[in-house]
Parts: sequence; C-alpha cells; structure tokens
Amino acid sequence: MAEEITYADFERVDIRVGTIIEASPFPEARKPAFKLLIDFGPDIGIKKSSAQITVHYTLESLIGRQVLGVVNFPPRQIGPFRSEVLTLGFEDENGAIVLAAVEQPVPNGRKMM
Repeated sequence: MAEEITYADFERVDIRVGTIIEASPFPEARKPAFKLLIDFGPDIGIKKSSAQITVHYTLESLIGRQVLGVVNFPPRQIGPFRSEVLTLGFEDENGAIVLAAVEQPVPNGRKMM
C-alpha cells in the first residue's frame, strides 16, 4: 500500500469519465499499445491517450466504451505520439491491463467523486 494521503491530496487528481471515439494501432510503441481519442465532454474536449491494453481489447471493442482518465497530468511524449491523458486500469494476474470503467453510463467529463 502507498503512503497515506489527505482528502485534499486526492482532490488534486482530476479523474474524469470519457468515451473512446477512435482507437488505432501504435506500432512505434516499445510495449504493445493503442492510440485512443477520448471525448471528455464540452469543458475538456477530445484528448489523446496511449494505452497498453492490447491483450484484453480489440480496436473495434473500444469504440463507444466509457473509461476513466486523469486529465490534469502534463502531456507525455511516447515516441512520435503525445499522450494527454492517463487512461486508468488494473493489472490482471498476468500483468495485462484491464480498463477501469463506470458501471452505468454517465455524461462525458463528469468528475470522480
């Protein structure tokens, strides 16, 4: 377990829900990954993310899926791609990523409370 933080520390991490509107291969990535375009609603807009989720997901299965992302990290250059959002997930028993998601549809851009 990581060190204990305050609620104020947690509030600084801006986790929002968004819908994947486009997914494409990312052959230049060192580890297998997809490039995602995620719609975080009118206030945040469409953001790019690189996600190492190739084991459990196909490009087609990602379109329309709602995901959680940290939207207030600085962009990160991953090879030729600039990732603007950290898409959240968990490692399965083999280390492959399973996306974190909401149970019911919610409007894009809603903040995790």
